[in-house]
Amino acid sequence: MLQRLWKTAVILTLALILALPGGVAVGAPTADLMPFEVEAEAAILMEAETGSILYAKNADKALPPASITKMMTQLLAFEALQEGRAHLEDIIVTSERAWRLGGSTMFLNVGQQVTFGDLVTGISVVSANDACIAVAEHLMGSEEHFVRAMNERAEALGMTNTRFENSTGLPAAGHYMSARDIAILSREIVLNQPELLKLESQMSFTFNDIPQPNRNPLLGRYTGADGLKTGWTEEAGHCLAATAVQNDVRLIAVVLGTESDKARANAARQLLDYGFRNFALEVIYSPGDIAGEVPLQRGRERELKVTVASPLKVMVPVGQNSPVELVKNILEAPVAPVSQGDKVGMIQVMVDGYMVNEGALVAAEDVRQANFFVRVFRFAVDFVRNLIESRGRSD
Repeated sequence: MLQRLWKTAVILTLALILALPGGVAVGAPTADLMPFEVEAEAAILMEAETGSILYAKNADKALPPASITKMMTQLLAFEALQEGRAHLEDIIVTSERAWRLGGSTMFLNVGQQVTFGDLVTGISVVSANDACIAVAEHLMGSEEHFVRAMNERAEALGMTNTRFENSTGLPAAGHYMSARDIAILSREIVLNQPELLKLESQMSFTFNDIPQPNRNPLLGRYTGADGLKTGWTEEAGHCLAATAVQNDVRLIAVVLGTESDKARANAARQLLDYGFRNFALEVIYSPGDIAGEVPLQRGRERELKVTVASPLKVMVPVGQNSPVELVKNILEAPVAPVSQGDKVGMIQVMVDGYMVNEGALVAAEDVRQANFFVRVFRFAVDFVRNLIESRGRSD
């Protein structure tokens, strides 16, 4: 398959520039990609490892996300756990504000002592609003300060059509997310927060002797489904951020503004089925594979062989020859001596004009510096060659 990809679908372009082009988002087409119609106001399908977009409908439209908001609340909670600013065994006393909030809850009582671990479980499994307030107050002192941190984290992730006004997703003026931003947030969780993803797949949770099921309609019903979050309010409709793994490929499907729980489940299944059946994840380069040569200054060799720091992959349509363009961007002209593994640039994978993946280019070998006499000889040869070529052009 890979040989056929190279023979029929790969165009290799070498671009020697001093800096990477700016403003390019992985897998971010400017128009909808709709090979079929999904019954949702907005939808997107992303391959998690590369960030490739396989389907998009109104993907950048700002919409009320309902409880999908809680994914950001959970991300901040688990980052606090990673950084040691919180611990699962921490004891939190439920405030009256958390107790009074209403909506979906884990039925905390005012003044009740509860562990941080139970709170994050309640948010993941039963979409507990009261637990969101308790987590926010524990980490930041107030929900208002916590929401500020949510917006700062969204900006850092490149979520350009997101604004949070609370930690729960309850209706609020100016509170919105886009399907693409939700996919970006989902990708951050599945790639970097395995413990949170594990919680999202828990089928039920019992607290205060009250058992409640996980509201995700795909868990236990769709092969490989293990997250992420449902949402519903009257203004948002039925929403779902879903993820599943099949044959070592993880897809993320987001649907917003569907008419019912059944409709959001069907729309997510439709997207996931489309991705798993029609695309394959191909390895273009593995570490050690020679990805080309770049000019090297002052080296014993005039050119430096380069490889990739980690496997470079691309999602390709099954049975189709979509052109794949590889663009090498050299951060600066490498100067000997160079050690194997030294970063010299980036390599970008372009499909249909969109960047779908990128990785670091590194030296594939050690190259020592040429001695003084070799460098002087090369300078003289290059000077004469350039002189002859310039005279030839003037003639």
